[in-house]
Amino acid sequence: MRYFIVDDDRASRVMLSNIINDCELGTVIGEAKNGLDAIPLILMMQPEFVLIDLLMPKLDGIETIERLQQNGFKGHFIMISQVVNKEMVADGYSKGIEFFIHKPINKVEVQMVLKRTTEQYLLKNSLEVIRQSLTNFNITEVTHTKKTTREHIQSILNDMGIVAEVGSEDIIKIIEQLLIEKHKIAPLPPLKEVYERVAMLTKNTPDDILKESKAIEQRVRRTILAAMINLANMGIVDYTNSEFEYYTPRYFDLTDIRYLMKQIENNDQRKAKVNIKKFIQVLYSEIISKVD
Repeated sequence: MRYFIVDDDRASRVMLSNIINDCELGTVIGEAKNGLDAIPLILMMQPEFVLIDLLMPKLDGIETIERLQQNGFKGHFIMISQVVNKEMVADGYSKGIEFFIHKPINKVEVQMVLKRTTEQYLLKNSLEVIRQSLTNFNITEVTHTKKTTREHIQSILNDMGIVAEVGSEDIIKIIEQLLIEKHKIAPLPPLKEVYERVAMLTKNTPDDILKESKAIEQRVRRTILAAMINLANMGIVDYTNSEFEYYTPRYFDLTDIRYLMKQIENNDQRKAKVNIKKFIQVLYSEIISKVD
């Protein structure tokens, strides 16, 4: 998460910044000692969270929040205050403040509040992704009998025996992201870009996004290999198996599956070339046909 701190007390700003950095709660992208200085910086930087002092010279915390909201700022606010006044607290909640951090600043309280707000932010973000996905495909009526996009994907992954694999959730998010961005069936954007877009759902700094995108690729690769091994096992038991006949020629190279079948029969190490792009392309095309 990206934080901006507004407090006229320099010691408080330093203490909050140190807690956020030392506890790896996010990144402090800016600071200001009063509301007037903070407003243009916050509107330019667009942090996810603003930690703002209640009582400040020139412009207090409540007035600063009101002006930011009037200028279209959609970020979240956490109020810092040593004043325990029920009316002021109620006014703060009415302006969209979600949590209060009390002065003198306590490390444990700061950690607890910021972790809680981050969890809520990520949950809201996930729900918004689902809502946008439904909206973009003009689904005006959702009934209990109609499958969601996620359910369609899970059904296919289940047929291949990989719905419980760690990378299956990454695959679902990749398809959902492609649906949101309304990509045509071909060509899809470079996989590296897709991984980064998915990583940005949970990571904020460039380094974290890069690390997570690489981890996503590894998880997806292992999951697709697991699907290939499962289908190869199906083919060994019954070459006319419906899942084997349907998924093998569509999602994979039949030569690779046959090679895996020989490895399994000979008790050799399971190795195969994994074509992630083909798998994602075919899965995306199939989901498009189901949700249209």
